[in-house]
Amino acid sequence: MKLHREGYTIMAVTAIVLIIINLGINYLLPDGYWIPRLTLIASIVIFFLVVQFFRVPSRVVHKSDRQIVAPCDGKVVVIEEVVETEYFKGPRRQISIFMSPLNVHVNWNPISGVIQYFKYHPGLYLVAWHPKSSTENERTTVVIRTIEGVEVLFRQIAGAAARRIRWYVKEGDKVEQSTEMGFIKFGSRVDLYIPLDAEINVNLQDKTVGSVTVLATLK
Repeated sequence: MKLHREGYTIMAVTAIVLIIINLGINYLLPDGYWIPRLTLIASIVIFFLVVQFFRVPSRVVHKSDRQIVAPCDGKVVVIEEVVETEYFKGPRRQISIFMSPLNVHVNWNPISGVIQYFKYHPGLYLVAWHPKSSTENERTTVVIRTIEGVEVLFRQIAGAAARRIRWYVKEGDKVEQSTEMGFIKFGSRVDLYIPLDAEINVNLQDKTVGSVTVLATLK
């Protein structure tokens, strides 16, 4: 397992701040006993939580042109037929995955193909499970067209705590399934919009493993 580059600055700043706090506590309370030790323990826990958020685990993936894999770790919170209004302007099957602060927050391409459409939307920071977060929060919209012409749309959606969305793709790029496409910092959500005739391979409340879990199979 390695650490993601998006976390280098945050981890360094966190370490410096915690070191200053501990040095200050020890200077102000040289004869103290519990407070400096409790501060040290709390600092170690805080730093560990920050570091684990930016972990990038090694995973064995199996690529398939017909399978749509989870673009992130998390829990399936929505599976329903909806009308997608930004790109398709018609009915699609929506699968939404909620990412807690404890999940790995790397985002992966759910299928291989060409980036047919990309747009960044500034917006609000409603809690990620709010129904309007898909259309009103800060987000990106990415559409991948497969070699067979099937289009899959997915959105990175910022939550109340996640206010930093990163993406590494643009229109016209060729992408491979299960390769890294972006990162969302500190809790968020990803929505996918897939063809209605695709076979759904997950259920509500299922936990997903990004780049590994098969969400659906294309006809």
